[in-house]
Amino acid sequence: MKAAIDKLIDQMQLLFKDLLAKDIMIPNVISISSDRTMEQAKELMRLKKISGLPVLDDGKLVGLVSIEDIIKALENREILQPVKKHMSKKLKVISPDATLPKIFEQFTRHGFGRFPVVDSDNKLLGIITKEDILRSILEQFRVLYVRDKRMSDVLDGDALNRSLITGEEINKPGADFVFPIDYTDVSLSGIGAARLKDYLLKKRMLVEDIVRKIAIATYEAETNVVIHSGSSGTIYCFVHDDYVRIRIEDHGKGISDVEVAMTEGFSTATDQIREMGFGAGMGLPNIQRYSDKMVIVSEVDKGVVLEMQFFIKKED
Repeated sequence: MKAAIDKLIDQMQLLFKDLLAKDIMIPNVISISSDRTMEQAKELMRLKKISGLPVLDDGKLVGLVSIEDIIKALENREILQPVKKHMSKKLKVISPDATLPKIFEQFTRHGFGRFPVVDSDNKLLGIITKEDILRSILEQFRVLYVRDKRMSDVLDGDALNRSLITGEEINKPGADFVFPIDYTDVSLSGIGAARLKDYLLKKRMLVEDIVRKIAIATYEAETNVVIHSGSSGTIYCFVHDDYVRIRIEDHGKGISDVEVAMTEGFSTATDQIREMGFGAGMGLPNIQRYSDKMVIVSEVDKGVVLEMQFFIKKED
């Protein structure tokens, strides 16, 4: 599990390189003062189900006490001694403005399970573990807008063959379902989503409610390719044991401002398209609403790559 977490974080560093320690850390950390006994530290760890405690005096970090320290104190019959006699004083700390690559470098270099985040006055602001990094990415960056050089890195580089969500390599020729989108006839919009729905229901026996969400989000994405891109596109579906990943790519006009495009009601559709019942400006907002994770990458004249992930439960 530890190795898998390390690999995921390493793969996601490119997309999340601007994520700061203050955005990742857990604040309001449980701590202990240096004049408390090791027995009190042991009991606090037991009650809170944690394996380490920062030691604070007057709000400032002076040390760390761990399960290993507790064990040594027990072995030497020193469990009633104060924490300050057993705590680790040679601390490795992280600045609140440290970026994700710098944070991960600390984990890799020192092999610790957690790092305190402190300000310039050594005041403890929070604690970071590798699990906190993953939690922060998944919770705070449910929709990621990739701009500037990072967009070019994805749209021009090897990242086209990697998942935008996890960074892992993807085998598009080996996808479970592939559908080429024909942008020349707007009346054909949605056929890919319909066929995908049929495939998932008949071939994979997935829960119908999940398939409905996948179909709706895919329909919106497919329609966006047809009415906005001026280019053909492709729908890829990858079915895993606990989730379905949908990836839709086109090489058309692209989106000049993804954040604006995510606004409900915003649309660049022509009057003719609107008269046909399309272009209401709800495509991307609906995709975000129905998917569990969504990443969109776009640049003008370089197209759009959209990736969605849906957690699934198979029927008994």
